[in-house]
Amino acid sequence: MSELTLDKAQKILTDTLADARTKGFKPMAVAVLDARGALVSFAAEDGSSAARWKVALGKAQGTIALGIGSRKIGTMAVERPHFIGALNHLVAEGIVPVAGGVLIKDAQGKIIGAVGVSGDTSDNDELMAVEAIKAAGFTADGG
Repeated sequence: MSELTLDKAQKILTDTLADARTKGFKPMAVAVLDARGALVSFAAEDGSSAARWKVALGKAQGTIALGIGSRKIGTMAVERPHFIGALNHLVAEGIVPVAGGVLIKDAQGKIIGAVGVSGDTSDNDELMAVEAIKAAGFTADGG
């Protein structure tokens, strides 16, 4: 069984930012949480907007809180808006129910953390997280 170490979390973060630069995406913010929801690694690129860090964190927190990717949480928000609204009061910093929050799973499928990315389109945010998680040797689950 693998765990999300600081080194692996920082690899996910740096790979996400490097890949986004290669693809010409807008400036990104990236939050990497462990399985407890504790922030392990974070960065916001120069030029990212003032709230990007909160959006990235909210995507990751919702993902950890519910154990599903934020793309699925977005679907739930449409189907059950009162539930998602209530959840925003239960999770300390709130959640952001759009793609870009991705679970990090080990080889056995155990959730070991989550990544939240914000800066470009939600689909591109999610793509960056998925690619970096896989490059770190884990399984990505965006919902």
